[in-house]
Amino acid sequence: MKYIARRIVTAVFLLLAMSFLTFMLMRLTPGNYLDTLRLDPQVSAETLAHYEKLYHLNDPAFMQYGYWLTNLLRGEMGYSFYYNVPVVNIIGGRIWNTFVLSLCAFLVTWLLAIPLGVWAALRRNRFSDRLVQVLSYVFLSLPGFFVAMIFLFWASQTGILPLGGMHSPGYAVWPWWRQWLDLGAHLVIPTAALSLGSVAALQRIMRGNMLEELGKQYVLAARAKGLPENRIIYVHVLRNALNPLITLLGYEFAGLLSGAAIMEIITSWPGLGALMLTAVRSKDIYLVMASMLMGGVMFIAGNLLADILLAKADPRIRAESAV
Repeated sequence: MKYIARRIVTAVFLLLAMSFLTFMLMRLTPGNYLDTLRLDPQVSAETLAHYEKLYHLNDPAFMQYGYWLTNLLRGEMGYSFYYNVPVVNIIGGRIWNTFVLSLCAFLVTWLLAIPLGVWAALRRNRFSDRLVQVLSYVFLSLPGFFVAMIFLFWASQTGILPLGGMHSPGYAVWPWWRQWLDLGAHLVIPTAALSLGSVAALQRIMRGNMLEELGKQYVLAARAKGLPENRIIYVHVLRNALNPLITLLGYEFAGLLSGAAIMEIITSWPGLGALMLTAVRSKDIYLVMASMLMGGVMFIAGNLLADILLAKADPRIRAESAV
């Protein structure tokens, strides 16, 4: 518990540092959203002055950050100038959409990479193993956004899959089973584009771990004792080969989150990535801060999950944390 508590405290400080750095970077860029309103002759000087006073836009940057942090502790994320609504009304649905896409890509990645790595290791240097490794090199060398554009071009030519977005027109009036099928169809391209590179990387790591474990003395001893081969591989070897991958689990989820931002923009997926781009371009500082904070929470949650799983799987971690 002490180990997990320390990780949670560290995560809180990391979020504070991320939010402070983001706020200062936004403040260092010239202008603010009110500069756009100043170009509108229908917006009076009194209205602009009211907004500046209400949101402390003329105060020093440190004071503005302090006001934002105080409001955040009360559950208020500020007001979006661009959408003209409270930020909390926008961010909830977008973070769920990003989570759905990232979770699907994460599950596809691990459910394919682990069995594929084991399968390739058990067929070392055969044609099937070499074919898997060649394909892995290919997908590792292709950027995810390029893969997404290839898939979108293929979909435009065949019409088999939707070209973007999250739902089709008329989605709201369809029965639930058709809504799920429609969501799944829209998930195929962004999920595949996000997952292929990760599958290629993780299966190579899993293959290497399996080959390393298969060459150790305990495997030879188990075979000498007459244990079934399947038990040796899928109980003893596989468990030891998976341990190093647990440390990558959180980082992989975090990496998918950062990659999802670009994928959302390319595939018109209504998540945090597209929202953040709109907020930055419009200088909507409170929307930027909320998007960054939610993305940071998901990012750190993935790493925290990896730390917890590693502590459960490796007794040495628990022993060190107890000291």
